[in-house]
Amino acid sequence: MPAWEARAVGRSIRRAVASPGAERDTAVQSLKAAGAALLAWAVAGWWWNAPLAILAPWTALFLVQSTVYRSLLSALQQLTVVVVGTLLAAVAGVLTHNTMAAMALALPITVLLGNYARFGTQGLYAPTAALFVLTSGAYTAPDIAHRFLETLLGAVIGIGVNALVFPPVHSRRVRHLRAQLPLSSSELLYTIADGVAEGHAEEQARGWYDRAQRLTDVVTDLREARRWSDESCRVNPGLRLRRRAAPTPPTGTWDSDWDQVTEHIATTTRTLADPARRPPLEPEARDALAALLRAAGDVCGGDELGHLAGSPGPGEAEQPRDVRHALARASAAHRRLTAASAGRHPAPASTTGGLLTDTRRLLSALLRLADPETVPASEPTAGRRAASPASG
Repeated sequence: MPAWEARAVGRSIRRAVASPGAERDTAVQSLKAAGAALLAWAVAGWWWNAPLAILAPWTALFLVQSTVYRSLLSALQQLTVVVVGTLLAAVAGVLTHNTMAAMALALPITVLLGNYARFGTQGLYAPTAALFVLTSGAYTAPDIAHRFLETLLGAVIGIGVNALVFPPVHSRRVRHLRAQLPLSSSELLYTIADGVAEGHAEEQARGWYDRAQRLTDVVTDLREARRWSDESCRVNPGLRLRRRAAPTPPTGTWDSDWDQVTEHIATTTRTLADPARRPPLEPEARDALAALLRAAGDVCGGDELGHLAGSPGPGEAEQPRDVRHALARASAAHRRLTAASAGRHPAPASTTGGLLTDTRRLLSALLRLADPETVPASEPTAGRRAASPASG
């Protein structure tokens, strides 16, 4: 093993021991799978002395899945393909009375069945079950019944261990991404605001656009992590045993709203990076745009948005006021940007026209994201008033 790989393995072991995380989750699930296989063998091989006891630990080992729901689904799929594969092999053995001929008859059908998408990764067990039957040479009715019972025993033990011993709940990544998205958006907006105020270069704006695109990837990752978390909570008895209730999740529109915010940040940076938009912004428009983006960064990083994400901060009582003031500053800066582009030479006006549209949409997305109860009724109206000159 290379030295760098050995160091990486050592770091993973230390992280698994030191704190909760992906490494500890992997270790726990691995130990649970091994324990389920040992328990299944103790029951089927040692206590029951089943004729093909290997099927019980084999099944239990692979049914300790990453979620309880997935264990149940995999068990249903595996039992189906095992029953079908076993019956096909038994029929082929009875018809041919020859192991080679029975394999030639049963394996093509079971392999095709195993590739059926509805069976997922469990489809492999159709030809495997057929091979167990044909190579053992035992396919009488009692032998087949034993195989079904051994497989069912392993499935029950595997599901039981996964559901009752530290049942997995995958919510940590959702919490991490929900905290990362507002913070990363806020940091990027501050960076863009500072760069605009100093007079940014085209290459610098392209770097902002790349970072904005990575923000949209975070939203995609968040959606995937939320689906994984939701699945881990389905038919999970461990949730009822927890002493602390889980934090209140954000509303169903939270991801969609942040998708809009990150998309409009990306379009704003793309406009700034467009080499066709020349000459550069005039000082008055540049200062207004910088103030707008900085205020938008305050909105994204405000504690109120963190509270909406299900992780309230210590200054919760002052959160609505902070967000309200940041939104008011952003709307005022947008009006200044609109005034700076009105009545100017056509070239500078065309440079700010796209930015007016982009930033208006960004403000609208931030208004939807913030709690409507904390937003004064005049602010959305101001945003709409500021938007009308941009359309021309």
